[in-house]
Amino acid sequence: MTIQHPHVDWFALSPSLAILAAAGALLLVAVLVPQRARKTAAAAGAGAGFVAAFVLAIVLAAKSPDATTAIADSIFRDRWAAVAQVLIAGCGAVAVLLSWGERWRTEHVAEYYALLAAAGAGMAFFVQASNLMTLFLGLEWFSISLYVLCAIDIDLVGSLEAGLKYLIIGAVGSATLLFGSALVYGTTGELGFDKIGAAGHNHDSLLVLGLAMVIAGLAFKASAAPFHMWTPDAYTGAPTPVTAFMASATKVAALVVTYRLLVTAFPGEEHLWTWAIAGIACASLAVGNIAALAQRNVKRLLAYSSISHAGFMLIAVAAANALGARALVYYLIPYSAMSLGAFGVVAARERELGVPVTLDNLAGFGWERPFLGVSMWAFMLGFLGFPLTGGFVGKFYVFAAAYEHGWWWLIVVGVVATIVSAAYYLAVVRAMYFRESAELQLAPAGGSPPRDLLLASGVGACLVVTIGSFFAVQPLIDVAQSAANALPL
Repeated sequence: MTIQHPHVDWFALSPSLAILAAAGALLLVAVLVPQRARKTAAAAGAGAGFVAAFVLAIVLAAKSPDATTAIADSIFRDRWAAVAQVLIAGCGAVAVLLSWGERWRTEHVAEYYALLAAAGAGMAFFVQASNLMTLFLGLEWFSISLYVLCAIDIDLVGSLEAGLKYLIIGAVGSATLLFGSALVYGTTGELGFDKIGAAGHNHDSLLVLGLAMVIAGLAFKASAAPFHMWTPDAYTGAPTPVTAFMASATKVAALVVTYRLLVTAFPGEEHLWTWAIAGIACASLAVGNIAALAQRNVKRLLAYSSISHAGFMLIAVAAANALGARALVYYLIPYSAMSLGAFGVVAARERELGVPVTLDNLAGFGWERPFLGVSMWAFMLGFLGFPLTGGFVGKFYVFAAAYEHGWWWLIVVGVVATIVSAAYYLAVVRAMYFRESAELQLAPAGGSPPRDLLLASGVGACLVVTIGSFFAVQPLIDVAQSAANALPL
């Protein structure tokens, strides 16, 4: 009996394999390398893996056709997935820079970088999924790594709680997605996204129920309301570099896959899922912005900000047009940079004070650390959507997609949400520059603040992308358009 083996396109898998190889090597580092050199070797290995994946994903994007599948039609090899892999690898590389100065036990530092690389590899694989099986495998691959990463610093107050909450609620989200996938498969008899779309079971009640559960499962990962309940606690309790990686890379993976899945597998139900996504977007904008107004802890404030921005990006998904696909890809570029950079600044302040960062103890930070203060100022204005930052063009692009779809009311909701968000984003700037530590009778940190060149380099790279994405609009739009051409829009 002859066993048929599918042809394996190794180049299509190269970004995932590069990071996965780094993760495997780092597990050996944890065992074989002496403890005094373990941190340096682990950080260098993880950084090398992400940089290699970044380069390979760029080459893959340049050499891939608009839309094709590989390895027995189980993964997509196209520019949509490749551009997402570029963003994920970039986020991982910056997360490595932010992690270097983190204070935790050295005996588990190699395992930390191995888990970070494993999560990145899972996300890179996840965005290529072309059927429901690889979709679930990729989701669990990176989710399990993130569960452990949230709880890896046992000396950090709230870390174990964050990991447990993320595990329980994430398991519910994964189970919901799996059950929905089973209903879709049971209705259509197909696993592939394109084959589900071509099966012709439109308006079938089980298919609609399965679609609703799949959307709910992916919304958990995108931290969109009302599936956001894990986000504030997990973001606050996890080590700050882990929070930075989750807030950026996880959002990229979840939203890119959501858009592809909906337009490819469920074109016949577009009249239903566009309204569902629009409703989730409005809920995210309302919950994220209103809840953020009451926050004093900066990490928790940024967690609700992340929920709000999930709403803005879901407006692009709800538009379900070519302009919406381009808007989503463009928005993710400055958003990822702003999230990584903002949490990087929070990490720097945490290391100075040794306590959680609040609006109170952020007072005077802009004068004490001018570069980090200016960077945080730029990130807050970028989140708000001010000109001279990529956030301005991203929001404008998203609103243009909604207008083309005919949903002017979504634009109104987005504009109102932006106005509300000004209160808490500008509160961060006010705390850094317009309130002195002496006013609050805070004890000074003592001496010169510790220097972390790698963290400053990561924040600087994020600042360049945040501002550069405003001035390099056309090249980035061309990249977004090339990626969007892979989708059946």
